[in-house]
Amino acid sequence: GQGHSLSLHYSLNGPFPAGPHRYHHKPKRCLPIQPCGNLSSFPLLFHPSTKGSQIVMDMSQRTVKRQASFCNAITFSNRPIAVYEQVRLKITKKQCCWSGALRLGFTSKDPSRINPDTLPKYACPDLVSQSGFWAKALPEELSNEGNVISFWVDKKGRVFYRINDSSPILFFSGVHVSEPLWALIDVYGLTRGVQLLDSEMVPLDCLRPRSLASAHQTAIQRSSGDPRLSVSLCDLNDEDEEQLHPLSSSSCHVPQNSQNSQQCSLLPSHLDNDLHFHSVHGIHVTMLDKHTVARLDHRGDERTLVFTSRPMHCSETVFVKVKAGVSRPGSLSYGVTSCDPATLRPIDLPSNPESLVDRKEFWAVRRVAMPLHSGDILGFVVNAEGEVMMSHNGVSAGMQLCVDNSRPLWMFFGLHGTITQLRILGSSQHPDLRGPSVPSSPSFTPNTPTMLCSGNSESNLNTPLNINLNSSTTPSSPFSNHPESPTFPSCSSSWSDECTICYENAVDTVLYACGHMCLCYACGLKLKKMANACCPICRRTIKDIIKTYRST
Repeated sequence: GQGHSLSLHYSLNGPFPAGPHRYHHKPKRCLPIQPCGNLSSFPLLFHPSTKGSQIVMDMSQRTVKRQASFCNAITFSNRPIAVYEQVRLKITKKQCCWSGALRLGFTSKDPSRINPDTLPKYACPDLVSQSGFWAKALPEELSNEGNVISFWVDKKGRVFYRINDSSPILFFSGVHVSEPLWALIDVYGLTRGVQLLDSEMVPLDCLRPRSLASAHQTAIQRSSGDPRLSVSLCDLNDEDEEQLHPLSSSSCHVPQNSQNSQQCSLLPSHLDNDLHFHSVHGIHVTMLDKHTVARLDHRGDERTLVFTSRPMHCSETVFVKVKAGVSRPGSLSYGVTSCDPATLRPIDLPSNPESLVDRKEFWAVRRVAMPLHSGDILGFVVNAEGEVMMSHNGVSAGMQLCVDNSRPLWMFFGLHGTITQLRILGSSQHPDLRGPSVPSSPSFTPNTPTMLCSGNSESNLNTPLNINLNSSTTPSSPFSNHPESPTFPSCSSSWSDECTICYENAVDTVLYACGHMCLCYACGLKLKKMANACCPICRRTIKDIIKTYRST
């Protein structure tokens, strides 16, 4: 034991600080990152003292186990890692009652100078939000007992991983390799125990593979119009790093750090990756990267609104993936707005998204009706008629909102309950995916007008009402600032003019906030007074009714 400590003393220009005063030493020179092909003669072990409060380590410093909970299990390597040196881990214990899995990465901070009491619960997002820490979550389906995970960093700061003897997969990039780097391993969630194996240099066939693994080759849709699909992960030049996001290792486009192959069946064959989250967001969320936001560990008045970076295109479907706790399902608010997020301040964003309808801009908001579980994928599209359609895990949920699509519309989301993360998987531009909008009332007919939005002036079934849904006073009177009477399209033979309740009076009432126009004013008043009053067509809660007037 003394000989081993002495070796570490001479190899690292000083021992690992020990005892109550170990954080008061001046920093020593660290072992420089070794060039490719050389490997330290000293074994790679877990750091003996800097570890999470739930970590139990064996005497050899090779095996660690989380003794309780699902977090507080961050660990580090005992020495710096060389460029192209594989950190090899074997998963020894899996606990199936949690969600999430191993978090892997690197840090330029010497663990010997980190106070264990200051370590946060989570590597992601807590540590990675600090300078000098880089880490990502390993896909859950890869964290099975017995799997050997190898990960390393190349000279360009890109991190790769491989499972057992599979081909390397790009994990993330941006690591500063000009500084000494220690391995960072968070034994999180499903992963309860890991063992460090002897490190190895990356073999030459992984440094410059001719192609991806044969298992992946069958899934890649090669196209002569897009040469990036035939580029190997490790053959990218510096100029190619901007193209890492469009590179996919499966038949569908899955953005970086989203390797869950199960979601491929729920997504189109290709997704554009230019849409991401806006830098303006609620004060209780943080951005892990430009496509992923996480809710901070906060209780009470949570402000978790996030926006898309640009307005949505007509008939563009945006796919998002949620991550939630396992104790109970979570919920998500969503909507569209004509307000450019760049004009907002984080303090302007309330905890209740529905209060935004009081602002002068156009805001439409709703909460996802079904409970959401971790891994659920939602798709949102605003079609040419201003209908917001939603899909849940590839199944259409029908129309959710009618909006004014005559102006640019940004999409926004609010994270509630056990929803901890939200990721934009990408968007797909394609013809309308209207899906079956299932009628909720026997009185629903195809001739019933189903939207309120501003559009062209053609007089036909799809001619929308020329009504502004803005509100600068209260939600119960969105039109109080507009004394002029809204115009109603001229009648046509296909337009149903009878109230869907009494079948006697003419339709002259708009339901707020869904925008459906299917009732006479008398029936609307009666319906509004009923408990749990909802629209006969879409079953949305009725906040108010507005009488309209035909132009003559």
